[in-house]
Amino acid sequence: MDTLDAMRVFVAVVERNGFSAAAQALDLSTAGVTRQIAALEKRLSTRLLNRTTRRVSPTSTGAAYYAECVRLLAEFDALEAGISAQALEPSGRLRINAPVSYGIARLGPLLAGYRARYPQVELDLSLSDRLVDMVEEGYDVAIRITRQPSPALIARKLGDAQISLCAAPSYLDAHGRPQQPEDLSAHECLSYSYWAGGDAWQLHGPRGEVSVPVHGGVRANNGDVLREAAIAGMGIIVQPDFLVAEALADGRLERVLPEWQVPGIGIHAVYTSRSHLAPKVRSFIDYLVDALA
Repeated sequence: MDTLDAMRVFVAVVERNGFSAAAQALDLSTAGVTRQIAALEKRLSTRLLNRTTRRVSPTSTGAAYYAECVRLLAEFDALEAGISAQALEPSGRLRINAPVSYGIARLGPLLAGYRARYPQVELDLSLSDRLVDMVEEGYDVAIRITRQPSPALIARKLGDAQISLCAAPSYLDAHGRPQQPEDLSAHECLSYSYWAGGDAWQLHGPRGEVSVPVHGGVRANNGDVLREAAIAGMGIIVQPDFLVAEALADGRLERVLPEWQVPGIGIHAVYTSRSHLAPKVRSFIDYLVDALA
C-alpha cells in the first residue's frame, strides 16, 4: 500500500462524506477506495471511519488522523510544487465565481488586461449571487463580498465596498425624507435576499449603532434589479457604491439619512487549496489586488 495515496483517499472520503463521492473525485472505483481504507485501518490497527447506510464520518481517532493527513499532504504537495513552480507559467482553464453586479461593474473591465498579460490562461467566469460550494462545483477562485469569509477558505482582501442608503428623489418627494433611522420602518424598503441582517438594516451615526426593522413589497436576489426599482420610485435601497454611484452622481438617486452610515463590507478573493497555489490562481489574485488598489 502506498501510504500517501491511502492518505489522499482517506482525506477525500472524510471531506466528501462517502466512498462513492471520494471515488468519483479521485477517478477510482468505489471498491478500490474501500480496499484502500480497509488496508489503512489494518495497518494502523484502528478504526478511522464510522459507516452507516447514509453517511460516513470519522471516529475521534480518524478526525485527529485526518487533520494530520491534511497537514502532511499539504507540505508534501508544496515541496513538490515548489521545485517546479518557478518554471511554470500561468496556464490552463481558470474557473471564477463572482456576484452578478460586482462581476459586471468591476471584474468585466479587468479581464482584457489580465488576458493580455497571461494569454495562456482561459478565463471561465460564472456570475451568481448564490453562495456556491467551490469544491463541489469546481471553482478555482471566488469573489466574496462579506464581513467575514468562511474559515474553511483561504481569503485575500481586495478592498472594501462602501454601502449607501438611497432612493429616487420622486419617491422621497412623495413619501417624505426620513429624519431618523426609525423612520425607515414607515417606508417601502426594497430588500436584498442575501442581506446578512435579514429584515433589519444596521446603521451607525450620531447615536451609535442602530438596527431598524424594515419591510416592503419588493425583494430580489440581485442588486441591479433593486437599483432600477429604486430609480423608478418604488422605495429605499441599501446597496454598495459600485452599484449606485453613477445614479447618485447624476441625480437619479439621492442619499437617505446622509449623517448615518451602513457599515462597509470587505471584498475578498477566496480559494480552497491547502497546498501550493497554482500559478494561474496566484497570478489572477495578484492582478486583481494591483488593478483594484
